[in-house]
Order: sequence, then C-alpha cells, then structure tokens
Amino acid sequence: MALLITDECINCDVCEPECPNQAISMGEAIYEIDPARCTECVGHFDEPQCVQVCPVDCIPLDPANVESKETLWAKYRRLQGEATAKALKAAAALARSLP
Repeated sequence: MALLITDECINCDVCEPECPNQAISMGEAIYEIDPARCTECVGHFDEPQCVQVCPVDCIPLDPANVESKETLWAKYRRLQGEATAKALKAAAALARSLP
C-alpha cells in the first residue's frame, strides 16, 4: 500500500525531506503523497520515514492503493532505474559541455 496524508496534517514540513522517493509534496492545503512514487520506504528503510517523523500521526496506509511487498519492491527498482538514467543523462550533458 502507498501511504496517505490525512487532513489532520499541520504542514509542519518534516515529512517531505524524509521521503527518499520524492513522493511527498505540498498540495493545495496540506502535503500529499504520490502513490506512484511511494514505496513505504521499501528498499531504503525498514519503516516509512514520514510516519516516523510525523508529530500528529496523520499518515496511515492508503486503502485505495493496496500493494504487496513484491509490488513495492518493483516500484522501488523502477524509481531507482529512472534516477540512474536521469543522472547518466545529466553526466553526459555535462561531459559534452566541457572543453
């Protein structure tokens, strides 16, 4: 399952920098979690870091986005592949710009 930030969020800003997948961003009124990027920290940590740091305990599992551990691992691998490809593209662009 992906996680979900409820309307109990107080916009304290502690969860966003803790997310290793950049799945958390500011929404219209409160922070939101992109279920396409949330792996519940699978591949990075034993427990979701946003849940660990949230002072008001407003980040439960999202019942609308049920996922198995295998699915979360596959998502982690996909996100890591995207990050690697992006880094390689940036490095190639930098190398082309050097004399």
